[in-house]
Amino acid sequence: MKQTCVLAYSGGLDTSVLLGWLIEKGYDVIAVYVDLGQPCEDREAILAKATNCGAKKAMIVDAREELCRDFAFPTLAWQARYEGTYLLGTSIARPLISRVCVEIAHREGATVFAHGATGKGNDQCRFQLAAEAIDPSIKVLAPWRMAEFRERFPGRTEMLEFCDAKQIPVKATRSKPYSSDENCLHTSYEAGCLEDLTTDGFSVVDFGMTVSPQEAPDTPESVTIDFESGVPVAVNGEKLAPHELVLKLNEIGGRNGVGRTDIVENRLVGMKSRGVYEAPGMTLLYEAHRLVEQLTLDRDLVHLRDTISPIVAEAVYYGFWYTAKMDALLAFIREAQRPVSGTITLNLYKGNMLVASRESDNSLYDEAIASMEGGGSYDQTDAEGFLRILGLPLRVQGGVRPRSAESAS
Repeated sequence: MKQTCVLAYSGGLDTSVLLGWLIEKGYDVIAVYVDLGQPCEDREAILAKATNCGAKKAMIVDAREELCRDFAFPTLAWQARYEGTYLLGTSIARPLISRVCVEIAHREGATVFAHGATGKGNDQCRFQLAAEAIDPSIKVLAPWRMAEFRERFPGRTEMLEFCDAKQIPVKATRSKPYSSDENCLHTSYEAGCLEDLTTDGFSVVDFGMTVSPQEAPDTPESVTIDFESGVPVAVNGEKLAPHELVLKLNEIGGRNGVGRTDIVENRLVGMKSRGVYEAPGMTLLYEAHRLVEQLTLDRDLVHLRDTISPIVAEAVYYGFWYTAKMDALLAFIREAQRPVSGTITLNLYKGNMLVASRESDNSLYDEAIASMEGGGSYDQTDAEGFLRILGLPLRVQGGVRPRSAESAS
């Protein structure tokens, strides 16, 4: 009796080859296309291709709202950036794809979950760790980690020849200079010519979501973003569902050259890799969210969040989404974000985001107290005693171990 396998299927070269190879190996394959808002893809054509190529079933699952609401926005609330820069657009998506595929496997009686991630990258970790956390009994099949598969397909030429022989239509060509991965949050570009660090990625990549700052308009464009308890809810006064809100900001940020980065990052498996990214909408949200927090959160809470934020970014990047630690961290940030409500207006100009206005009913900013002019409830005389107490240990140490002016400089 044939085993049934659920394949995370994109319709690109790798998963098209995987589909044909799995069928050759005797699997009944259910091809699952998880719709994460990938632009410029014909969903129905992708399904038809999977069926025509021999899939037992082919299905689309729309997970765009979940991606933004349940994964991207909580990560945003943590201000989580891997190694201080990467907004985790691909990392966030993988545990959701795994969850969808495992749910379908349960429904269809499948015992195997297959994916096309290589044995050198991060995605293999994200897919497998998520799938096994949801169902420890499921078998995760990663053909790129199998010598048999790599010997059959040592490169793109052999994969394209396989597709030609099987009459599997693919868009890929032998001359494509790099690979890309996309969803509604971002597009990433890597491999090929981008592996040469002397290559100018910004000039080589054919960006799909953003214009270059040089090509952006010569006049600033204003955008206003509203937050409720740390969650973005409206753009320019229009209430929008999470996915639609991200798409709207992608348009606005994209046409103003916002959100491009070029990074050499540390993969979980130990190697460094180079990635070029564009994430216009999420870049705007990170900046606007940070500005609302400046008004509404106290110093100690923000500093604690900023201390833990890199830990969250690492957990997301490495694939540890479905863990007890992440459950606790997500509960913490929901509580911490309760007062983070307000409105931010940014002026966008050739890749720059300049704050124009900020408002919040929960603002902790007191103009009278902060003003350099007289007034308010702050008595500057109080600072005398405050500094005497604050400086006590320094005065004691200075009396025991005097510092010369030269050594202190």
